[in-house]
Amino acid sequence: MQKSVRPKSAHSKSPRYTAEHASAGLDHDFPEIETWPNQFPGYEIVVDDPEFTSVCPKTGLPDFGNIVIRYEPDRWCLELKSLKEYLQAYRNLGIFQENIVNQILEDVVRWARPVWAEVKGEFRPRGGISTVVVARWPRGKKSPK
Repeated sequence: MQKSVRPKSAHSKSPRYTAEHASAGLDHDFPEIETWPNQFPGYEIVVDDPEFTSVCPKTGLPDFGNIVIRYEPDRWCLELKSLKEYLQAYRNLGIFQENIVNQILEDVVRWARPVWAEVKGEFRPRGGISTVVVARWPRGKKSPK
């Protein structure tokens, strides 16, 4: 009987992606997202940024995507001009796509304190692969490790 040969683990040599790559951009000083008092209960707001750009922290190449923010306001609504300025802060920032979506969600929740929120990032193909990342608040329970 012939033994099967397992390929070397990606972890057996020095990693191509480091902890520094993984956390890149998360310590950025993002601008405040201003809010204004909501006047009505029980409705949904959808904000679409079809020209979102950032930079891959590993390669330095630009990332292009569509960011969609959906939320039900409670007491506060996001002011759109400051939201646009906030999203433009990512333009030259080296940050992974997964971190972009989760950071935007954290900041939307921080400033607006909505009933619920969802951020979806649909990123254009790079190397033939496109990515869709969706993050929701309130956050679900973490899966067991």
